[in-house]
Amino acid sequence: MKIKHHMSDELLMAYAAAELPEAFNLVIAAHLSMCDECRARSMAFDALGGAVIEDSTCDMSAGSLETCLARIGAMSQTDAPLARRQDSVLPAPLMDYVGGGVDSVKWRPLGMGVRQAILRTGDKGASARLLYIPAGASMPDHGHNGLELTLVLQGAFRDEADRFARGDVEIADASVEHTPVAEAGEACICLVATQGSLKFTALLPRLAQPFFRI
Repeated sequence: MKIKHHMSDELLMAYAAAELPEAFNLVIAAHLSMCDECRARSMAFDALGGAVIEDSTCDMSAGSLETCLARIGAMSQTDAPLARRQDSVLPAPLMDYVGGGVDSVKWRPLGMGVRQAILRTGDKGASARLLYIPAGASMPDHGHNGLELTLVLQGAFRDEADRFARGDVEIADASVEHTPVAEAGEACICLVATQGSLKFTALLPRLAQPFFRI
């Protein structure tokens, strides 16, 4: 698997510093389980953060140790370096959210063969979902009210920016408007984390938006 589109340094540093919503952490963790290059960069940022803390001369506030230990205890085993448990589509970090492999996903139809499964996260203002786009089908043209990360798990799609295949991640923000189209031959399955709601250009998707929570 040759990955062409990677996580940015800014996102990996924010991930290492635990500054991102859970939805975005999930996409990054899934990508890291698939991408040796980004995983190495992420580990470097982790090491850098540890060195900064070690060299710091400031006093820790009361309860800092207990808070740190609680966070470590809350981490899933998939956060450990290179936990490789996965099925043919879903990487290990996703399997705990789904409750198994891709056959365990509880899809809900969006129309035109497109399906989604909203994943439960503790975020407000950010959401994570799996999208199933039939081969050759397209998502409605849309923009964004915030950051959107799209990780391809199966198949591939194209939009105005480039082609994205398994392991690739597309980073879109409020400046991006696009129409993703799944390539012919195989359905495209993606993990998507979105900050805020999408901005659809067509009337019908806008009317359906509150029901589909996108």
